[in-house]
Amino acid sequence: MIEKEEYAIVLDYLPYGYPLEKKMMPIAQAIGIKKFTLLQLIPRRGIKLEIGEKVYIGDGKRDKIYYILGRLLEDKLTETAKNQLNEFVGKEISENEKKFVEFFNTAGAINTRMHQFELLPGFGKKHTEAILNERNNKPFESLEDLKNRVSNLPDPKKAIERRFVEEIISKQKYYLLIGN
Repeated sequence: MIEKEEYAIVLDYLPYGYPLEKKMMPIAQAIGIKKFTLLQLIPRRGIKLEIGEKVYIGDGKRDKIYYILGRLLEDKLTETAKNQLNEFVGKEISENEKKFVEFFNTAGAINTRMHQFELLPGFGKKHTEAILNERNNKPFESLEDLKNRVSNLPDPKKAIERRFVEEIISKQKYYLLIGN
């Protein structure tokens, strides 16, 4: 059974719809909080949504959302929605840091020529080697610990944020941080 989103966070609210489309229908750009699905939501008549607001989109009675219009494609994301998405992802990483530290402590090779770390923006073969050597000595306790123990490493939190956003907004061959 496919797990459905129950709640979403509003990334942007367009009370008059998309500027270049003829329909003047209010629409919200949102992200599901379980599977990080980008969605277009149609609010109930007379409802004004706030950016950052958590709304119920499950199968039960929805108080604020009339219906889910469908997935939100990358080219429709507003600048506000992109900024909110980055903020949402940053918060998600901070609140679940252990999960991401665990990624650095357990990630393996994708194939004989490539490691999962190399899919992170700014991480190359030398960084991968240094991380593996360091984690063999002792598992990382935090992203800060990782940053301090591996020299010349790009900021791991920023790299994870960038990769996370990439995985949310566009199709990837490999998913490291979110389920496909």
